Amino acid sequence: MNRDQIMGGFKDTAGRIQRKLGQLVGSRRQEAKGTGTQAEGKTQGAVGDASDAFEKTTETVKNVSRR
Repeated sequence: MNRDQIMGGFKDTAGRIQRKLGQLVGSRRQEAKGTGTQAEGKTQGAVGDASDAFEKTTETVKNVSRR
């Protein structure tokens, strides 16, 4: 796991909590902020996944080229 994957997970969770609290207190503004934070977290997590996949592919290519 890389930093983007971890931080993305935290932001996604924080956004879910913020969205649910907004629903509980009836604040559409908090709900919207939570949804935005959640989307940001999912995006950051996806960037981390892509970065991780790229690094693994690069390592595989290096290992194949050494043979």
